[in-house]
Amino acid sequence: MLATITFVFLALLFIVLKLVLVVQMKEICVIERLGKFRAVLPPGLHFLIPFVDRVAYRHETREQVLDIPAQSCISRDNVQISVDGLVYIQVMDGERASYGIEDYRRASINLAQTTMRSEIGKLNLGQTFSERDTLNETIVREIDKASDPWGIKVLRYEVRNITPSVNVIHTLEKQMEAERQKRAEITLAEAEKESTINLSEGERQEAINLSEGDKQKQINEAHGRAQEIVILTQASAEGINLIAKAAALPSGDQAIKMRLLEQFISQTGNILNTADVSIVPSEVAKLEGFFQGMEKVTQTIQGTKSLKQSMEIHTI
Repeated sequence: MLATITFVFLALLFIVLKLVLVVQMKEICVIERLGKFRAVLPPGLHFLIPFVDRVAYRHETREQVLDIPAQSCISRDNVQISVDGLVYIQVMDGERASYGIEDYRRASINLAQTTMRSEIGKLNLGQTFSERDTLNETIVREIDKASDPWGIKVLRYEVRNITPSVNVIHTLEKQMEAERQKRAEITLAEAEKESTINLSEGERQEAINLSEGDKQKQINEAHGRAQEIVILTQASAEGINLIAKAAALPSGDQAIKMRLLEQFISQTGNILNTADVSIVPSEVAKLEGFFQGMEKVTQTIQGTKSLKQSMEIHTI
């Protein structure tokens, strides 16, 4: 009796489990009835007919990441490189994902590899590095177009690594070293050019400054000489006036004679000290004529002064 009750209880429990289906939020279930497609059940609580309906497929509705293994590709400039990546897909139609393709994950990986190989062959080696974003967009577009009958959506594709062969890497390193050396030489040449230009500009400015200085110096010297001439002329005029005034005095002519005699003797002494000159008696005798001439000059100056005074008195 107890065994019968236990059997009935287990049978009822089995039927209930087959009757009730709880679909999780992250998945969908494809239901078949008697071997034929019946429905795609969304997340939630569902009831099935035991032994008639069954869950044929369960699909993940979240975004899935598939690792694309590295594969050898040939670029347009015949360089062999190894490329791997990641493809992101999402199941959009459970029926087509179940019956449209045997394994949509493996099919997506193979399709990504072939598409990537085809697109790499259209680019040069340098473009595979510089145009990676364009390459990703092209691969996504081609995979999504081909995988539409499978009920999946290709969200994006990312090229992970692009690895040239060892020989290509050595060649690229030599090329980059040559480029760096070339840029260094260009920079050094530009620096030397700038230095030469700056040096020539400095020399030019220095020459201009020296020329301006010489010009200003000559101008200043000319002004100085002009002022000197003016001062000497004024001093000479004042001296002549003083001599004329002195000659007008009663003993002025005698003072002038004495002054001229002192200057003559002084100059004669200087000549005797600096030159090989001998004074003979005949030359000494000529001194009398010199003093007589000076006396006439003094008398002339005195007469001129007297005439000037008489004219002033007459005018008054």
